[in-house]
Order: sequence, then C-alpha cells, then structure tokens
Amino acid sequence: MKAKTRMFGEIDIQEDKIITLESGMIGFPDMQKFTLIFDEEKGSKSHIMWLQSMDDPQTAFPVINPVTLKEDYNPSVSEELLGDMKQEDTFVLTTVRVPKDIQDMSINLKAPIIINMSNNRGAQIIVEDDLPVRYKIYDLLKSRKEKAGE
Repeated sequence: MKAKTRMFGEIDIQEDKIITLESGMIGFPDMQKFTLIFDEEKGSKSHIMWLQSMDDPQTAFPVINPVTLKEDYNPSVSEELLGDMKQEDTFVLTTVRVPKDIQDMSINLKAPIIINMSNNRGAQIIVEDDLPVRYKIYDLLKSRKEKAGE
C-alpha cells in the first residue's frame, strides 16, 4: 500500500508491516495504525526510528529501543496487558523527545510502546515502576559516538 507522509514523502508499506495500537498513542487515541521507518543504509547502527501514523500523514513519532541506551531497562508489565505474548515476540520502544536545546534530548521510560511482533498489535502503556518520563540521553549518545570514532 502507498502512504503519503510529511517527512518521507510517498512510501510503499507492506500490509504485514502495519502495527495496530488499538488505544492509539497517549494523547492521540484516534491514531491506531502505524509503521516503523528507519534508515536502511545504517541498519542497526541507526538507533532512532520513526513510528509513522498511517491515519495521519503529518504525524511521526521518533522512537528508540530503550535497551540500546539503558541496558537494564525492564519495566514491570502485568500479564493482563501482555496476554499470551512470548518474550521472543515482544518488541519495546520508547518515544524520543528532541527539544530546542538538544542537550535536553530524552526518552520516556515511563510509557513504553509494547508490540507483539507475532501479530503486529501493541499498546503504549504507563508502567508502575518508578521510571522517569524524561531520561536524558544526549551525553550518552555523544560519548558513544566519540568512542565509535576512535
């Protein structure tokens, strides 16, 4: 299927790459269909991806796998929310906040997006763990980039 996007122009999306968040994103309940867009040339070296709304071409959320930045990230999620999801089918993302002052860039560890990769269904949830909404990542990304350049 073809999708028009504000950031990426017109793109081809395979039906099996559509992710359904039945309750939408927090603050955006009417947006339920998404796809993940990432820089294929960088592959796994590019940590930031885009969760592109298929319901609104103007909306794409920058997201990241939080474990790439905080290796011990393992929020408590109730069995009721996960249902019969298996660990190997679970994909977790967090939204990335990029304010005017780039040094305040952060990820939201309190409200991860949990996706069941076996059926491409998921939800953004608020975990009960004492985790920050704004976990700053600028210095971490900068130091990793400097180490990679050595």
